[in-house]
Amino acid sequence: MAAGSPEVPPAVLGARGRVGALRDAGLTAAPDADMDRLARMVTRILDVPVALVSLVEEDRQVFPGMVGLAEPWAGRRQTPLSHSLCRYVVASARPLVLADAREHDLTCTSPAIPDLDVVAYAGMPLTDADGHVLGSLCAIDGSAREWTDRELQDLADLAESCSAGLRLRIASRHARDMADQARRSLASAEVLLRAAEDLTGASSLTDVRRRVRDLVGGDLRPAYVGLVLAENGRLRRVPDPDVAHLLESLHSSYETGAPFPTARAFRERRTVAVPDRGHLLRHFGPESLAAADSLGLQSSVSLPLVGTRGPVGALTLGWAEPHRVGLQEQAVLTSVAAYTAQAVERAVFLEERVQVARRLQHAMLTDLPSVPGLDMAALYLPAAADDMVGGDWYDSYRLSPTPAGEGGWAVTVGDITGHDVNAAAVMGQVRAMLRQATLDHPGQEPSTGVNALERACARLSLRASGTLVHAHLDRRGDGWELRWTNAGHPPPLLHSPDGGTRLLEEHDALVHHALGPLPRTDHRHLLAPGSTLLLYTDGLVERRGTSWDAAMDRLAAALSDSRGEPLPELLDRLVDRTGSAAPDDDVVLLALRPRPAAGG
Repeated sequence: MAAGSPEVPPAVLGARGRVGALRDAGLTAAPDADMDRLARMVTRILDVPVALVSLVEEDRQVFPGMVGLAEPWAGRRQTPLSHSLCRYVVASARPLVLADAREHDLTCTSPAIPDLDVVAYAGMPLTDADGHVLGSLCAIDGSAREWTDRELQDLADLAESCSAGLRLRIASRHARDMADQARRSLASAEVLLRAAEDLTGASSLTDVRRRVRDLVGGDLRPAYVGLVLAENGRLRRVPDPDVAHLLESLHSSYETGAPFPTARAFRERRTVAVPDRGHLLRHFGPESLAAADSLGLQSSVSLPLVGTRGPVGALTLGWAEPHRVGLQEQAVLTSVAAYTAQAVERAVFLEERVQVARRLQHAMLTDLPSVPGLDMAALYLPAAADDMVGGDWYDSYRLSPTPAGEGGWAVTVGDITGHDVNAAAVMGQVRAMLRQATLDHPGQEPSTGVNALERACARLSLRASGTLVHAHLDRRGDGWELRWTNAGHPPPLLHSPDGGTRLLEEHDALVHHALGPLPRTDHRHLLAPGSTLLLYTDGLVERRGTSWDAAMDRLAAALSDSRGEPLPELLDRLVDRTGSAAPDDDVVLLALRPRPAAGG
């Protein structure tokens, strides 16, 4: 007899195809109903006390199907390879039939004989569709016995049935994998299509941050999505507009040479993957690990954002568990990063234009003059959306004196059509031209200045369109005479000292470059001391889901509650009452109030 059982070459048990088939079969050292049923059939048909469906792995054999083993093996449903006779079936790819394992050179020293009470053994190969032998269906007896041809044929038939079951499991796993791959491919294509569409429409850096987060937050399921941009030799974090992250507020910027994955991705223009905390500590140090811990991250991937003129920043995705980015995921993220870089460049360009337009707009909204006997206050609110630069404006200045008197004061509130830099530029031109037209016609009605403006626009081919209320104010005893013309603008609102509130609804057509000078009507009203006149643009009252009448009623009620409060406080309260603190459109308010005679 041999001194020891011969070893099966590791290359046989560790063959890639065989190992993959075992994995795909999905059976382990846990009971499986179908496999246990086959083992019971073996015991009944062959009249043996023990039957096993044994799958031979690289370092053990497991029994998803088992009948008759004693403890502790019955509970474990596995043995080391030293106790495996089935490994010889795998090595030879042939049945192994032993009347008495104690008398065979191959098995006589096997610890399976005393430990598992294996004496007679008959094992048939279990194979996958490619012919890999995965294990054995075996019958075991504690006494020596001669196996009959019929018994071996029955065992071979049952082994073929078992092999068919294994093949079906493997095929099902492959089908699921293919379906999963198809779903992932479809999801990846959907992400890229959405990236092309969603990020193209981003109008600000905050909008880019939100859209990227929402875009990759579905299928990839990161716990954190971060965006950093290059600015003055540093990397600046763009804060999440909806979720507060302490790291983004305490460490809002850092050097491009800092020991962070985002900084390296930016410097080296390559994807930097961090699969776990250990990798992060070894390659980036404790400062980077502390930053990741503050976000609750175990792993991350940082991608450079490379625009048309070089790197503009970096995009980071972080996960709360160890995560390795696969090739398909890497390809998707690289494409998303490219779209993000383009969106960042567009957003920066738009924000620069918006800032220029807002500076231009504010420069033209000069301080109101001080008028004896008349209180005056104005308020300008930009639209909540950063890209909504409008043409809303107000103005007030002293009129040229006339032979009949020293001259009054002009007030105007207007709204040039559009929400862009061009609207702001046209507004500046119209404002200056209306001033000049009014001052060039001393003693004339407000409509004269508006008609002169329209003629000048036509002559200069200035494509101006919009609405305005242009008024003159002259002192009349204790009060002030208001003369105005309305070119399609929301009606002024007048609150009288007796508590009544009325709309000055008379109006003509709007100003439009295609219409030319139009007949315009002037109107008059005496403003009594203590009355309040409110001029405003449509952004104050136009709201989604709210009718014009309801909005005007709310504004009138708010003005009626003024109780003589100072005009700046009144304008703030009107904004609060009408819900205009974050308007969809620019808002201008201009309020006038004749002082009582005692304060005149």
